Amino acid sequence: MRGKFISLEGGEGSGKTTAIHFIRQWLESHNISYILTREPGGTPLAEEIRQLILTPREEPVNNATELLLVFAARAQHLAEKIQPALDKGTWVISDRFLDSSYVYQGKARGGDTKVLDQLASWVVGDNKPDATLVLDVPVELGQERVVQRQHQDRLDKESVLFHQKVRDGFLECASADPLRVRVIDASLSLDAVQKQIEDQLMQLSKTWSGDE
Repeated sequence: MRGKFISLEGGEGSGKTTAIHFIRQWLESHNISYILTREPGGTPLAEEIRQLILTPREEPVNNATELLLVFAARAQHLAEKIQPALDKGTWVISDRFLDSSYVYQGKARGGDTKVLDQLASWVVGDNKPDATLVLDVPVELGQERVVQRQHQDRLDKESVLFHQKVRDGFLECASADPLRVRVIDASLSLDAVQKQIEDQLMQLSKTWSGDE
């Protein structure tokens, strides 16, 4: 039986790391085999590309350069890690995936959606997540959390307007594909956020085990 593929999305400071920790505990408590991964990254080569994308630098990074690097890392990630795991029946939990490209390189950077569609068709094809959980918080709250981080990358330091476009972009993804993309109100208490996530995991596990 093919494993389930779940991606977590959200703006900076939305709480994805905490959510992934909860998902890991939930999967282990239900004896479900899984791997945790992330984008950009996930394999040694893709992690090298991640460093190229996120490292702060004096040289401006061309938007097309950023987009192509992200999809190069994704192609390697899918071929070497995600697809083999799913084929073995292992669940894959990825910190970001394709929706981030449409939001960051598309909505926030003003990229051409047609180009994104072509790259998505070529690199990802039908390998979209079974469920994408968007952790949604107001930009102000997310930025407050980012300031507390010990290390900030190039995207953390973008403008408030940029981060608002990111939030709007993820909500648009959810509106366009509500069966796959589910919004989690991550501004609530930790217990309330985890309850929302658990509800989604329960639905996925039922379809996976054949209970529905």
